[in-house]
Amino acid sequence: MRTLESSNGQFQIIRIPGDGRCLFRSVVHGACLRSGKRAPSEVLQKELADELRENVTNELMKRRLDTQQFIEGDFSQYARRMRQPHAWGGEPELLMSSHVLQMPISVYMRDKNSGNLKLIAEYGQEYGKENPIRVLFHSYGHYDSLKAPCY
Repeated sequence: MRTLESSNGQFQIIRIPGDGRCLFRSVVHGACLRSGKRAPSEVLQKELADELRENVTNELMKRRLDTQQFIEGDFSQYARRMRQPHAWGGEPELLMSSHVLQMPISVYMRDKNSGNLKLIAEYGQEYGKENPIRVLFHSYGHYDSLKAPCY
């Protein structure tokens, strides 16, 4: 078990499998913890991640007029690709995840100089600012879940 410091305290890193679903897996893991549920098993985490991916893609399509300017290339092709279980998600999917779950999501990275965590993005602040889902973004495109000491 590994912990990292941030200005908000210490966080435990929950390793998430790198199977193309890591963004969705880390978000559903954090949503379970935030809701006071036990951490999902790897099998349940995968099922919940695939369900979230489907709902996120539907939300992306629903909000197309607001989101297509942030998508490179053809929007419809992008949405079709995002429905595939191994397509990597990014900022649009984090934003849509916050809307689907109606929960705030905070994204952290490790500071290269100090090794501590730094907050790099927040989504879904309209759903509250307390106790967000926390994910750790690695610069090579992988996401892990972060568990705050209060969980």
